[in-house]
Amino acid sequence: MSDLENRIDRLESLDAIRQLPAKYALALDMRDMDAMVGLFCADVRVGKDTTGREALRSYMDRTLRSPFTGTSHHIGGHIIEFDDADHAHGVVYSKNEHETPVEEGDDEWVIMQMMYVDEYERQEGQWFFRRRLPLYWYAVDLNKPPVGANKMRWPGGDWSEGNFHKLFPSYAEFWEREGAPEGPVPEPAPAEQFLATMRRGKDAPKVKVRAD
Repeated sequence: MSDLENRIDRLESLDAIRQLPAKYALALDMRDMDAMVGLFCADVRVGKDTTGREALRSYMDRTLRSPFTGTSHHIGGHIIEFDDADHAHGVVYSKNEHETPVEEGDDEWVIMQMMYVDEYERQEGQWFFRRRLPLYWYAVDLNKPPVGANKMRWPGGDWSEGNFHKLFPSYAEFWEREGAPEGPVPEPAPAEQFLATMRRGKDAPKVKVRAD
């Protein structure tokens, strides 16, 4: 393709990828399992030993029946970077709300702040999720602010620490030092390398995946 055709293709790809999280949120909140799994590659990995949309549909259908009866996902900022014409990766913020039955007359409304670390792939001209890694900051009842440690506070479960900041080393480094960094400011990150520059080789944290 010519340079102009490549640039148009990139713009169209950006638009298609940006729509994936919004489509995912709608399908998830409306409990349309077929629409939701159709956003993923046909050979999507589900767990350690299983692949395919049918396996993902079965897992998500089972997971979305507990511990919450309704959800609403609000999509925030979305960074997309390309590895090549048919592969990309990104980070997208999500603010979620969950109706969570506990006991009769004592239900909770759980709010959650998180981000998804995504991998995207184009197959036969269409963009799909290859992988979604959820990183959580907090999940807590609307009337109980998530201050302090262990901000993941699902009703009926043990409180635990989230992993929202663990993909990027800068957060821990900020609190470990006193004052601004010394020395010159590094050159801006190259095109398509903003996320990699921020990660600085940091491996993805282990995540106990929820259906969020």
